[in-house]
Amino acid sequence: MKKNKIPNHIAIIMDGNARWAALKSLPRFKGHQKGAEIIEDIVKKAEKLNVRILTLYAFSTENWHREKKEVDYLMELLYKYLKGPIVLRMMKNNIKLDFIGDITEFSIKLQEEIRLVREKTKNNTGILVNIALNYGSRDEIVAAVNQILQENKKKITKEEFSAYLHTPDPDLLIRTGGEFRLSNFLLWQSAYSEIFVTEKYWPDFDETELENAIEVYSKRNRRYGGRNE
Repeated sequence: MKKNKIPNHIAIIMDGNARWAALKSLPRFKGHQKGAEIIEDIVKKAEKLNVRILTLYAFSTENWHREKKEVDYLMELLYKYLKGPIVLRMMKNNIKLDFIGDITEFSIKLQEEIRLVREKTKNNTGILVNIALNYGSRDEIVAAVNQILQENKKKITKEEFSAYLHTPDPDLLIRTGGEFRLSNFLLWQSAYSEIFVTEKYWPDFDETELENAIEVYSKRNRRYGGRNE
């Protein structure tokens, strides 16, 4: 792959943990556990390929509608993940971790851990990993509009509006699990993103599949609604 064809920003909808577990006759939490474990490998591979930003959709605003038992497990898994060796290794390896979404809905201990990880890695200069937690793109857009209204701005450009959002536009958006929808993820930012859908469930998504997605991306001609570049 040519360096100029490597996407600067990759966003991933990490879908299929529960279906992966069901396929193997395992409880749902095993799928979530396995899905959390492989994030480190994907981050390492993305950085090795010179991707500068990786945005991962971990918990959406709609995920609160799942059974309480599953949500409680996900919250505890997230807390243990942030305090665990994987994140510690990321910190030591110059990876910057940030979080997008409304974390105020989480427990105080989880909010504190999120802030601690963000603070400890804020000066790192390696790949930026955005973890979307309690994130919904429609909420993000509404929050941006409200902020603009508070600033008494009467008119802004598309470029100015983008600056109110959490992330820059992803060059490549990957969805695992075979579903063809955005699921309220980076709706504004993904207007001209190249989209790659794989049938593999997130726990089976590996470095080879990431390379495959980037290879497909590198062969596409991004027109942005007009003629060839």
